[in-house]
Amino acid sequence: MLKQKDERLIFRYDAEEVWIEAWGKDSVRIRATKCRTMPLEDWALSLPQAQKAELKLTEEGGELINGKIRVNISPAGKIRIANSGGKTLMEEFVRNRRDPTDPKCSALEVEAREFKPNIAGDYHLTARWESLDPEEKIYGMGQYQQRNLDLKGSDLELAHRNSQSSVPFALSSLGYGMLWNNPGIGRAVFGKNVMSFEAYSTKLLDYWVTAGDTPAELIRSYAAVTGTVPMMPEYGLGFWQCKLRYQTQEELLGVAREYHQRKIPLDLIVADFFHWPKQGEWKFDPTYWPDPKGMVDELKEMGIELMVSIWPTVDRESENYEEMLEKGYLIRTERGFRTGLNFQGATIHFDATSKEAGEYVWDKVKKNYYEIGIRTFWLDEAEPEYTVYDFDNYRYHLGTDLEVGNIYPAGYARAFYEGMKAEGQEKIVNLLRCAWAGSQRFGALVWSGDIASSFDCMRKQLSAGLNMGMAGIPWWTTDIGGFHGGDPNDPAFRELFVRWFEWGAYCPVMRLHGDREPRQEQAGTTGGASCRSGAPNEIWCYGEEAYEICKKYIGIRESMRDYVRGLMKEAHEYGSPVMRTLFYEFPADAKSWEREDEYMFGPDYLVAPVFEAGERSREVYLPEGALWVSTADQEAYEGGQTVRVRAELGVIPVFQRNALTHK
Repeated sequence: MLKQKDERLIFRYDAEEVWIEAWGKDSVRIRATKCRTMPLEDWALSLPQAQKAELKLTEEGGELINGKIRVNISPAGKIRIANSGGKTLMEEFVRNRRDPTDPKCSALEVEAREFKPNIAGDYHLTARWESLDPEEKIYGMGQYQQRNLDLKGSDLELAHRNSQSSVPFALSSLGYGMLWNNPGIGRAVFGKNVMSFEAYSTKLLDYWVTAGDTPAELIRSYAAVTGTVPMMPEYGLGFWQCKLRYQTQEELLGVAREYHQRKIPLDLIVADFFHWPKQGEWKFDPTYWPDPKGMVDELKEMGIELMVSIWPTVDRESENYEEMLEKGYLIRTERGFRTGLNFQGATIHFDATSKEAGEYVWDKVKKNYYEIGIRTFWLDEAEPEYTVYDFDNYRYHLGTDLEVGNIYPAGYARAFYEGMKAEGQEKIVNLLRCAWAGSQRFGALVWSGDIASSFDCMRKQLSAGLNMGMAGIPWWTTDIGGFHGGDPNDPAFRELFVRWFEWGAYCPVMRLHGDREPRQEQAGTTGGASCRSGAPNEIWCYGEEAYEICKKYIGIRESMRDYVRGLMKEAHEYGSPVMRTLFYEFPADAKSWEREDEYMFGPDYLVAPVFEAGERSREVYLPEGALWVSTADQEAYEGGQTVRVRAELGVIPVFQRNALTHK
C-alpha cells in the first residue's frame, strides 16, 4: 500500500512501513521499520529544514521531487533516487519476484531492506544498493587508518576505536551525498557489485541523501542539516605545544617561559592526563600543581592559553564513583566486573548519552577549571576506548552499545559545549579523539589518535584528515611527529619530525604532541605520578637544524593568521573543510580526482607533503584553471601539468593559486 500523508510518501507491506520526505534543500530522508510505530529520534539530523516538495501517486508508484533530487518508489516498494536531469544516483539492490515489471526481477530472494530479527530483541539491519558505475569514487565516512582516500572497494567498521572515527557520511563522484543516520555499531561495504550498510541491533533504517553539482554544494547541504562548527577562537589559529606529559606545574610553566623568552609565538600549551589525583576526579592534584589559578594567570600574561586533559573514566577508588554509581551516571556492563578500561586503575566511563551525567561532569570541571580561567578542554578517550572492544557488553542510558554506541563522542562534546555556552562563551573549541555525525556543531576539534611515529603512518593521516573534512568535520589535526615513540636525538626521527612539522603548519590546527623516548624519571609517588612521562618534546629538543626549521614554519603559520581565520569563518558559515581534496576546488579537472597525496589548504594553497625518508624532491600535479606560484622560489607554473619540484629538508612544496578563473 502506498499513500501520501503530511508531506511524505508512506509505503506499507506486511510489517514494514517506509517514510520518504523532503529534508533540507535538494535532499530527502528515508526511514523504514518493522516496529509497531516509526521511531522518531533525529540523531544527527537535529536541524530539520522545512521544505515543500512535489509529491504524486500514479499506477507506477510514488514520486517526491525536492529541487535537484527526485525519489521514486515502485508499487512493490523499490526505491530509486535520481537528480533533476533524471540520472540515477542510487537504486536499491533487490532480487525477488514481487515486481515482474522490474528488469532485475529474480528468484534470488535478496531484500533491499533486510530486517533480520535478533532473538527476543530488535533487528540486524542490512540495506543494499546497486553499484551503478564501476568508476564511482566514494569519500568521507570519517577517519580510518589506511592510505586510501577513495573508499570504493572498502569494507569499513561502523564503530569507534582509538584513532578510528566512524562518521557515516559518504560523498560520491556521481553527485550525491548519503548520511547513514544510525548511531549503532555496524558495517559499510562499498563493493563493485553492491553497496551495503549494516546495523547489528536497531529498530529502523534511517538515511538521508542530497544531490548537487559539486562536492562543495553537497557539503553545504549536509552542514545545513547537521550543523557547522562555531567560530574558531583566536588561540586556535597559531601553534600549540603539547607532550606526554608535563608532570608538574613548574615544568609546564618553564616550557611556556622558554617559548616566551625566545620570542617564539605560542598560542596554547596543554596539561595532559594524570595531572589529577585519580581518574574521575576532575581537578588538579595540589601536590604537583599547587597554584593552578596563578599558573593560568601567568600564562595569559604571556598570551598563552591553557588546555587541560579530561578523561571520561572513573576509578572505583575516586571520590565521585559512589555518587555517580548511585545516580546512574556510569556506563553499565552486561556481564562480568563493571570496568571498561584498566589503564592505571579499574575504571568505567561516565555515560555521555545521559544529559544528567554530562551536566554532573561539567559542574565538576566548571568548579575546578573553568572558574580559574581555563576555556578549552582536551576531551580524551572520546570513543570511548575500551580495553576489550566487546561492543555487545556495554549498555548506555539511550540503549545498548550495539544500538547507540557511536553517538558517545557527540554526547561528550555536547555536554561541554552546552556548559560553556551557558557561561556565555561563544567561540568554543575542545579537542576530541573521536567524532560522529553532528559532532562539529559542538565545537569538536578531532585529532587522529595515538598513531605511530613513522612516514607510513604520517601518509595515512593525510587520507584520514581529508576524509574527515568530506564527512563534515572541518576541524582536524594530528600529533606532529606521531604519538608512539621517537627519540629526539635520533637523526632518522628528526627527519620525520621536521617533515611532519612542515606539514603541520598547513593543517587546520598546528599541534605538537607525542610520547617520546627515553621516558623521564617519575616526579612523585602519589596521585597520577605513576603514569610516567615521555622525553622532552619542545622544538629546541631536536637539534639546531630542526629548531631553525620549526621556527620558520611557526613564522609561516603566523603570517597566515588572517587567511586561516577566513577559512575558519567559512567552516563556521558553510561547513566547508579547511583541508580540501583537489577535486573539491577543481571538480571539472578529472586528474584532480586521482591525486591522493596532495591537497588544498583552503582555496588558495596547494600543499604536497613529503612522505618518504630521504626524499629531496617530489612530483606535484597542478590542477587546470589556475596559475601556480611556488612559495619556495616564486617560480610560476601553468595548471594542468605535473612538475617535479625541490623539497630539501625544511621545504614543503606549497603553491599559491593565482587563478585564471578563480571561483
